[in-house]
Amino acid sequence: MTDLEQGALAQRGLTTGADRSRAAEVLTAVANSDLETVRILFPDQHGVLRGKTLVAEALPSVFANGLAVASTLLLKDTSHRTVFPVWTPDAGIAAAPMQGANDVLLVPDASTFRRLPHSPHSAWMLCDVVFRDGAPIPFSSRGVLQRAVDRLAAQQLQATIGLEVEFHVFERTDAALEHAQTTMPGAPPQTRALTQGYQFLTETRYGEAEPILDELRRAAQGIGLRVRSVEIEMGPSQFEFTFEPGDPMEQADNLVMFRTLVKEICAARGLHASFMAKPRLANVAANGWHIHQSLSDPETGENLFAPDGPNELTPQAGGWIAGLLKHARAASLLNVPTVNGYKRYQPYQLAPNRIQWGQDNRGAMVRALLAPGDTASRVENRAPESAANPYFALAAQLVCGLDGISSGLMPPPPTASPYDGPEDPLPGSLIEAIETFEDSALFRRALGDDFVDYLVRIKRFEWDRYVSALSEWEQAEYFSLF
Repeated sequence: MTDLEQGALAQRGLTTGADRSRAAEVLTAVANSDLETVRILFPDQHGVLRGKTLVAEALPSVFANGLAVASTLLLKDTSHRTVFPVWTPDAGIAAAPMQGANDVLLVPDASTFRRLPHSPHSAWMLCDVVFRDGAPIPFSSRGVLQRAVDRLAAQQLQATIGLEVEFHVFERTDAALEHAQTTMPGAPPQTRALTQGYQFLTETRYGEAEPILDELRRAAQGIGLRVRSVEIEMGPSQFEFTFEPGDPMEQADNLVMFRTLVKEICAARGLHASFMAKPRLANVAANGWHIHQSLSDPETGENLFAPDGPNELTPQAGGWIAGLLKHARAASLLNVPTVNGYKRYQPYQLAPNRIQWGQDNRGAMVRALLAPGDTASRVENRAPESAANPYFALAAQLVCGLDGISSGLMPPPPTASPYDGPEDPLPGSLIEAIETFEDSALFRRALGDDFVDYLVRIKRFEWDRYVSALSEWEQAEYFSLF
């Protein structure tokens, strides 16, 4: 019996023979390399990578026994404050006790091991996170998405996801490192534009930004991300990367790695990269994340969204679109989990503000790209923001779309005027999204009460901090008037 077979992960049934074979291959490659460190990471509730960096010699122990980290990493809001009362007898987590900042366990996924082009002595590896006894954590990011994937597979359906991700890269003029600025959250850095803006897809703008875009592209390709295009977006210093389609878990992993890679490379070059939806900067355009999605038969590979004739909908495509529309408000917390993201929903800005769909219409929430004989037939949800946790957001697509198919739904006629008409609006604020998600019978049934209640608690804490903070608007509005 090998060390991997004797380890705690194998004994608890947390790894399979295939997992251990992949782990052995990674260990052999590392032993024959000059690798110094491995960053053992997991995507937290915000889609942010957290973890520990180990020397390469410690990697066999991680594959055999996992790696313990503080459970409070799963209990924090976006300011890094711990939301749950971990120093009381009841921390408020229904699934299992998480008192005293006790440990949870990271279970490495050897298939995600990536040596880093921008840090050649180091590598990344993503993990699943479980309780110390091996029990699943119902609100772990990868676990939530896996449950949604499993529900789809039970209906003999397979999803394919394509990513379009918008972000900004600015020059950093002040890193905000004075002691008074190291708060929770820290003061934002001061920046200026890397390029002038409002020259959408112009060649000269690409030429200006090519050095950093080349570096980001090569690094992304170097860790196995299948980049399809690199584009100049609408606003100043705004860019978009698109990727070849893949399965949902692969694409969620790819997005958290891409966002992290971009931020790390830019920071090392004196730049600041941000995937924030609508930065408070003059003349800056909003960032969106457009999720392309289709269904296929896992046995034949047939695209179930490809219609027989023009402007037709297959039952699967119609049901999927109808499900996305029916549950759009409830899904908003997973697609747009920040206060800031709801300020992107402005009319005539290539972002949706109403719940409707259209045939190849970039103003509609759901844009249908369906043509007879087109194996790439798909729909595109344009509501999500680039800062979303991709595991939660992709789970939302699968849960909502599948419910539409299972319920035999079909959508209303497509819109030609997405910013006019009687359709219901998308939520106008984070608190609207929280309340709708909390009341969703679908998400409670599909993803569990533990997950819903957990996420609502974290996001309410974030919202309460927002509404209790004094804004510049209030100061300007009232300080002189009254």
